[in-house]
Amino acid sequence: MPKRQVEVFTAGCPLCDPAVQLVQEMACPDCEVTVYDLRESGLEKARQYGLTRVPTVVVDGTVAACCQGGEVSRQQLAAAGIGRRL
Repeated sequence: MPKRQVEVFTAGCPLCDPAVQLVQEMACPDCEVTVYDLRESGLEKARQYGLTRVPTVVVDGTVAACCQGGEVSRQQLAAAGIGRRL
């Protein structure tokens, strides 16, 4: 069974580290988490998704609702499927 692909885009801002920690804390064994620090890598991938802010969480190719103008929250990440087994 394929794993849920969770990508976290950061840039070293004060909000990024807590968002990464929250995603990693919530991730279940069915989640494969990849963190991109845009200062080092992932810029082209971020452009493909049309990202304009960090931190941003993408789950299976879809930007999580919390990252479309709000704060990265436990509730929104859960709604996106993070922490739930496939």
